[in-house]
Amino acid sequence: MNTGKTIRMNSIFRKDTGKSVIVAIDHGGIAGPMEGINDPGKLIEDCVAGGADGVLTTRGFVRAAEGAFDKSLGLILRLTGGFTILGGGFEEELITSTETALRYGAAGTAVTVKFGHSREGDFTRQASLIADKSEEWGLPLMIEAMAKQKDMKPTDSMGIKLASRAAAEIGADIVKTYYTGDPDSFAEVVAGCMVPVVILGGAKTDSIEDVFADVYYSIQAGGSGIAIGRNIWQHKNTRAMIEAMSGLVHEGWSVKQALTYI
Repeated sequence: MNTGKTIRMNSIFRKDTGKSVIVAIDHGGIAGPMEGINDPGKLIEDCVAGGADGVLTTRGFVRAAEGAFDKSLGLILRLTGGFTILGGGFEEELITSTETALRYGAAGTAVTVKFGHSREGDFTRQASLIADKSEEWGLPLMIEAMAKQKDMKPTDSMGIKLASRAAAEIGADIVKTYYTGDPDSFAEVVAGCMVPVVILGGAKTDSIEDVFADVYYSIQAGGSGIAIGRNIWQHKNTRAMIEAMSGLVHEGWSVKQALTYI
């Protein structure tokens, strides 16, 4: 890892814990206006005040909230997308560049690879070429690793284990993926992946306890943090949710402690 990439990784992952609380805010380009993301500046202010380590978002969101960013908050810019809930087959296309991310002051970039998809080869090649650019510029690359075949659930442990390792082999510096549902199988995911693994949050749930439990057990299993969106910024108190997530990830809080905080 070159010097620039090391410095940027240290701006995403806390040096004292080796872990990160990343707030994912890359939903608007797919789903349009959503409760929780319609005031970009306020949301970034909550991320800064709540102690988030980074945000994963798009350049349009960054432009809308640029005045709220703080040096404590690492930016991970999404490079793939190209579809909406109106159609498009949920297929990942490269929609911006590593150089654009650097111009926006990003500490890292993110792409999605859908393993098991009919276009798996295209997605893999696309991510691998971005990894080449990432190495050239010293910019960490997050790969959102998803695995799906017929009758396979997104949280299938064998699929996640394969996808996470494949993402690291392609050149990911960070893997974002699903929590498998139990610490033993997730420990196998972490052990089989050569880079930090952070969990995504998935669809909004009414059970904060379930979200906190997933975070807690993923950390106990060796996970390196979170990259969660809707289950943070669609809560009535976004800042408190971020602070609770920081307690779970960085301070070793129990689920009960986190629930008491909210």
